[in-house]
Parts: sequence; structure tokens; C-alpha cells
Amino acid sequence: MTKIGLIVPTLNAGGLWKTWLAAFDRQTRKPDCRLVIDSSSSDDTAVLARSHGFDVHVIAKADFNHGGTRQFGIGLLPEAEIIVFLTQDALLAGPDAIERLLEAFADERVGAAYGRQLPHRDSRPIGAHARLFNYPPQSQVRSFDDRRRLGIKTAFISNSFAAYRRSALFEVGGFPTDTVMNEDTFVAGKMLLSGWKIAYRADAQVHHSHDYSYADEFKRYFDIGVFHARTPWLQQTFGKAAGEGRRYVLSELRYLVKNAPWLIPSALLRTGLKWLGFKMGSSLHRKLPLFLNRRLSLHRAYWRRALP
Repeated sequence: MTKIGLIVPTLNAGGLWKTWLAAFDRQTRKPDCRLVIDSSSSDDTAVLARSHGFDVHVIAKADFNHGGTRQFGIGLLPEAEIIVFLTQDALLAGPDAIERLLEAFADERVGAAYGRQLPHRDSRPIGAHARLFNYPPQSQVRSFDDRRRLGIKTAFISNSFAAYRRSALFEVGGFPTDTVMNEDTFVAGKMLLSGWKIAYRADAQVHHSHDYSYADEFKRYFDIGVFHARTPWLQQTFGKAAGEGRRYVLSELRYLVKNAPWLIPSALLRTGLKWLGFKMGSSLHRKLPLFLNRRLSLHRAYWRRALP
């Protein structure tokens, strides 16, 4: 039987962690090996994880890296043929969520799969729309040929709830250890280029959403701009991110007209901040001093070891 591993990076998971662990305990298919990589939490995150049967490996907070930490975790689970990733704020929505996600690997050409992210029940309209836009109710399997139809969306995936075939992951070199974010998209793009498929399972669901502040919207898109500037092959291969951005803005406005029209000014301001952040990240970050890049970034730890 295929060995399944689970890796969950954590840092001060807080009150939601007990709910997360309870949802995991109800799963019909539990991974054979379960690893929490904890960035030196000051709360009881690690203690609770151990009490629910997880192995816990503690690292320094400054050593966390989106790609490097996950790749490190894979090395700690050498027998796992498929590795599931979850984040501490992605609540499994049903008892069969992991089981449904793993069904994608019945197709031997599927190198990675990800599940549907539903808004948290207390999510605000702007945060809720982001999930409804990016995670539709229809499942799909994408290959390299779909880039002509879907553009950059072909390589979309999220490590908040995803799984990878170990052989496919190692064939493309694993997760990058020097990226500010989007290590999942990087690997998905490499897999598609190598002939693997990416599966989206709409019936494998978690509750996961964010209500970003204005400042965090800017900082997040600054980091996205940095990512694309340092991985130009993605947009060269699959298409520019700008087209997808326009489609998102129009969808958001239609959603808010129907559900929360009073938030349209806020959404327009956020769109401007996202555009500015992306442009600054993609065009200017190499010209800016390190301290300013760190100040403008949502992931400040990255800049301690960022490449020139």
C-alpha cells in the first residue's frame, strides 16, 4: 500500500489549533507518518501536536523558508511516496478531505493535487471572494497543453492543502529553497514542463481564507512581484499574470455589487495597492536597499538570505 506522509509547518497556532487537530482526528484516511515542523512556538502548539500523534521537529523561527522548510520535512519522511501539506489555519472541512485529495493519484501521471479552499465561516466578503474565485466547484486535471487556454492559471496550486508524488517532486528538483513565496507554483510549473499533470479536487475541502489589511495586501503583492521577477520562466512559459489579475478584479466587483456594495471603494483601493506592490516588487526590488525590501515584504525573514 502506498505510504502517505503529512507535513504541517506551524508557529503559535493559537486557539484554532485544537479545532484543526479535532478535524484531523476525524479523517477517514490518515497519513502513515505525520510531521509538524514548528518554528519555536511560544504557545502549546508543539505539545498539542505530540498529544495527537504527530512527530514534532522544532526549528529556529529565523530558519523558516516556504520552500526550504517543506523540502527539509520531506527528507525526514523518506518512506512517504505521497506527501500531503497542510497549514495550521486550513481546517479540514469534512472527514473525507484527505481521502478525496489522495484519489487524484489513481492517475499515474498526476504529480501533484490540491483541494478546494472555502472561506472561513467568519470571513469578510473580500476575503471570501478570493477563495470562491480561485477554487471553483468543478474538479479538473491540467497538463502543459492547457497553458494556451488557462495561461498562468495552469500552474496554480496551494500548499495550504496539497499533495505531491515523491518521484515527480524529486524529478523536478524539489521545492526551491531561495524563493520568497509561491514554492508550490514553482514546482507545479516544473512538473507541467516535465509532462506531469496537476489535479484540482473540488470535493477535497478545507476552510482557509484571509482578511488582509491594506498594508498586508501591498506587502503580499510586493512579494509576488519579487517571485515573478526571480522566476521569469513561469510567465514566459505560461503567460503574464496581468490577464488573470484583470479577470479577478472584474469578478470581485460583480461579487461585491451583489453581496456587499459598500465595500467597493475598499476593493478598488486594495486593487491599487496590489498593483503598486507587484510593480515595485517585480521592477524595483533589486535597486532598493535590503532594509527597505525587508520593510516592504510580508515575509521579512526571506531577506536575511536573499540572493542579489
